[in-house]
Amino acid sequence: MNAREVYASMSRGWLDPAVLDDLWADDVVVETPFAAPGRPKRIEGRDAFLSLAKAGREAMPVRLVDHREVAIHETTDPDVIVVEYELVGESTVTGRQSAASFIGVLRVRDGKIAHWREYQDTMGMAAALAG
Repeated sequence: MNAREVYASMSRGWLDPAVLDDLWADDVVVETPFAAPGRPKRIEGRDAFLSLAKAGREAMPVRLVDHREVAIHETTDPDVIVVEYELVGESTVTGRQSAASFIGVLRVRDGKIAHWREYQDTMGMAAALAG
């Protein structure tokens, strides 16, 4: 799969996390430069990332219900794209829906995610979680 195809699978995976598990390269690097305090800004390796992601999903009182693609930007490297998107979540407590904006830089290798750097709207996420 090329970068656009991997991203399409990735975006489906946000709504169905089982889809995501096979997308990550064994040596993937995931970076979130604006991570909340106490959260890692860099994770190395598929197993480490999946473990942290699973724990995060289980702890979050939100169920993701929609992915809205804003834009996909090609780069001079065919294995790298920059994506702008929104994720819509629904509180499992109140039922209220809210959206947060993201920008991601995706690098693929052999049809797998080799590097993912995500810039998150942390204020929007905090507001959504506060309900």
